[in-house]
Amino acid sequence: MEINSYKDLIVWQKSIELVVAVYELTEKYPKTEIFGLISQMRRAAVSISSNIAEGKNRGTKKDYCCFVVRAFASGSELETQVIISKRLPFGKDIDYGKVDGLLSEVMRMLNSLIKKLNVSD
Repeated sequence: MEINSYKDLIVWQKSIELVVAVYELTEKYPKTEIFGLISQMRRAAVSISSNIAEGKNRGTKKDYCCFVVRAFASGSELETQVIISKRLPFGKDIDYGKVDGLLSEVMRMLNSLIKKLNVSD
């Protein structure tokens, strides 16, 4: 399949699924976290797909790689916030399976894409 748009990228599609999963997950958080973890986790998740899209539409492979690295960094930020959430009292009884699975998959795909873009320079 030919990639004509960032929307054709499986990693972008999976990152959109991750955003939806993070929104659904954080709906279960206490409202006292609306300006804390809820906001941060949602922004980090949205940042992943946004950086993939912006990078794909940049003119050079070097720029694209830079934005994919930013997406990976946002994934690491989200991963850390999920770990913190799991350790807090409100997070102990929440099912993180969907977010964990999608985040792991997206991070592996981003890592592979970074390697591919760096090798092909």
